[in-house]
Amino acid sequence: MPALVFGGTVLWPMMLGSRRPEAAVRAVGRSVPAASPATAAPSPSPTPSLPIPSPSPRTTRLRAADPAAADLVDRLVRLAVAGLPGMQHPDGLYCHTRTFPTPGGPPSPPAGRSLRYTAIVLLGVRHLDADRQRRALGGRTADQVCDALLRGLAGTESVGDAALAVWAAAALRHADLPWALERLDELDARPGARFVVDLSWLVSSLVAARGQLDVEARLARARSRLLDCRMAGGALFPHVTGPGLQPGYRAHLACFADQVYPVQALARLHAAADDPAALAAAQACADRICALQGAAGQWWWHYDARTGDVVEGYPVYTVHQHAMAPMALLDLADAGGPRHDAAIARGLAWLADRPEYAGPMIHDELGVTTRKVARSDPKKLVRGVRGASTGLRAGLRLGLLDRVFPPGAVDPECRPYEFGWLLDCWLGGLDQPARERQPAG
Repeated sequence: MPALVFGGTVLWPMMLGSRRPEAAVRAVGRSVPAASPATAAPSPSPTPSLPIPSPSPRTTRLRAADPAAADLVDRLVRLAVAGLPGMQHPDGLYCHTRTFPTPGGPPSPPAGRSLRYTAIVLLGVRHLDADRQRRALGGRTADQVCDALLRGLAGTESVGDAALAVWAAAALRHADLPWALERLDELDARPGARFVVDLSWLVSSLVAARGQLDVEARLARARSRLLDCRMAGGALFPHVTGPGLQPGYRAHLACFADQVYPVQALARLHAAADDPAALAAAQACADRICALQGAAGQWWWHYDARTGDVVEGYPVYTVHQHAMAPMALLDLADAGGPRHDAAIARGLAWLADRPEYAGPMIHDELGVTTRKVARSDPKKLVRGVRGASTGLRAGLRLGLLDRVFPPGAVDPECRPYEFGWLLDCWLGGLDQPARERQPAG
């Protein structure tokens, strides 16, 4: 096998390894310098003008098991309510992202528009009382923002956007839910493969709409497509349901989102429709990603859907730690599956203390969080090389790359869906209906 050369470094075949990424984290973490006073983590003490919402069953259970983790969730909930208005456009829709390139400086204006992020924000803020809803939504009610969301559906070609809009409209019992479902039908009727994330949102949206519209035939089809897309004998889900959306050499790769959204959707399906096969698939996937969790609580990024192994751990995303992993695992437990409370707590603890990066991830005074910790490799080199090498041979992770490109770079941006899922995860639950709808005006 020829040597791989990059940047003057020869990565010899005899040095190739398959080390778990958390081993590399332990090796490089000790060399990360301490934060300077200018970048030291801000005090997590509560802001008096933003009181914490009443405890939910989930936060109450977390506090009984891990008070420090519960304090962190309370801090993040407060941050979400404070930060969301700065991510909203005058028409009510939410942005794609906000960046804060200057350390300690103000975030940039909201950039881009996102229907899916607007829908996810609505799924979260629906659990707030009327006053906090208006605070988080820039003075609007959830119904008013949902009006703007549904008006935008005519201009999207994304099944995922439409599925999330249906989910939000169903959760809010919005009067235009039937039209939103028709638009989703139009988009989903088109031939071709689907992204597994979009298909998972489709299942979750139809589960949410069950009590208001007849969606049983649609739900049965979506369920079958989601369950059938897994590779034979595998516990994990792929990135796509078939060819056409992903290069062939990456067909084995799936990301963390490709796991948590199916777990959530199938757990909700079982809770609503008594579907043991859906629950078993959700449990198998959840058990596997928890078994692969990093030593410091990291939820890793890329997996081999054939073998159920980690391909590349980084980036580690803040939203995975505080919202996406907890919401999937808590929904699974609420649906009758196993509890993974220890894994959830480890993931939260990473936000407070991590080996890769000594600076803060939570910026109370700016109303944002740092999006992720990544490697400093150019153009996502490690992900690309490991994707190709494990496509040639399962487990061929080129272990030397962990030492050549250690993690420690951060992404100074924050996206509104991070706060939406946070609120939905910790203030909601399968047995937690939305707050009573507030009239517009």
